[in-house]
Amino acid sequence: MKLIFAIIKPHKLDDVRNALTARGFSGMTISSVEGFGRQKGRTEIYRGAEYYYDWVPKVKIEIAVNDNRAEEVIQLILENARSNKIGDGKIFVLNLHSAYRIRTGETGGVVL
Repeated sequence: MKLIFAIIKPHKLDDVRNALTARGFSGMTISSVEGFGRQKGRTEIYRGAEYYYDWVPKVKIEIAVNDNRAEEVIQLILENARSNKIGDGKIFVLNLHSAYRIRTGETGGVVL
């Protein structure tokens, strides 16, 4: 199994979620996060004063999938989160040793 983390722009979340659920990937965790990379932060104007924020708001999607469907998830995220502008985000893929459904105690691919 693989655990896929994607850090994307918040306004792209619905596109990514809809693409994933349309292909049968319904279980995922969404978190609001902040960070920066090459984007370096942002400047906003509030009541005539300029403010610089080091941290940029992002959304983190976490989804566990069987090995044979990991590439499909990655491609769906790439296609639907891309705006071709700096700050589109990153995808991280980790090997997932095991997963358990708390209610039944099931483990492995059955859980997904």
